Amino acid sequence: MLKILSWNVNGLRAVMKKGFLDFLAAESPDIVCLQETKASAAPIELYQAGGYHMYFASGEKKGYSGVAILTREEPVSVTRGFGDPRYDGEGDPRYDGEGDPRYDGEGRTLIADYGKFVLFNIYFPNGKASQQRLDYKMGFYDAFLDCADRLRAQGRKIVVCGDLNTAHEERDLARPKENAKVSGFLPVERAWMDRLEARGYVDTFRMFNQEGGHYTFWDTVTGARARNVGWRIDYFYVSDSLKDRVKDAFILSGVMGSDHCPIGIRLDV
Repeated sequence: MLKILSWNVNGLRAVMKKGFLDFLAAESPDIVCLQETKASAAPIELYQAGGYHMYFASGEKKGYSGVAILTREEPVSVTRGFGDPRYDGEGDPRYDGEGDPRYDGEGRTLIADYGKFVLFNIYFPNGKASQQRLDYKMGFYDAFLDCADRLRAQGRKIVVCGDLNTAHEERDLARPKENAKVSGFLPVERAWMDRLEARGYVDTFRMFNQEGGHYTFWDTVTGARARNVGWRIDYFYVSDSLKDRVKDAFILSGVMGSDHCPIGIRLDV
């Protein structure tokens, strides 16, 4: 049984100062996927955790974006981005050569092949800044889905985790009416998530919990976490071929250190 966690840490070095090693020791996950690391490599202190292979992807802009995977089992391969060789780590194998530099240049994607399944760790873009960034976000969504679907067409089983930067349904945020015209809950974003599920990807948390009031992100400026005025924008999705292997899905809302909290699944492979 694999325990896989995902967490937007909003700065790996920052969360290291807030008990990240204690968190790892207490939870003892088999795989940890991190987003918004703002780092190109592991801080020296992280090696104290022991027992993990570590993989990082960072963008062209320093201190921005970034994802990482800490894993006890060494993957068969790890790919950075969706396929543009300019943004691949030296010697890393590729699923194909059809990359798009627009979506591989910000260090948002790591794809780890474990043989029995392929794990996508993704920090999806935020579309609030401008219409241009919203367009970029929607294009990134489609680039991801095209990549995942190509693997599924080869018979591969898929696990997707990360910060999707969209709350899917009204029960996934505290104030849906007030945010109906805000990126992160726009009709076009929610419709894409409908399409994701229609294509055979399953929201694992909703397999076990249908209630509202469960969130993964809270605005720090307004002190929203104390009032639980939040958004569920962090997800684990699996291809329907893996659905029966998901034995639990959960939100660790009591874990502090970031404006997001960790989420996780238990997967019987």
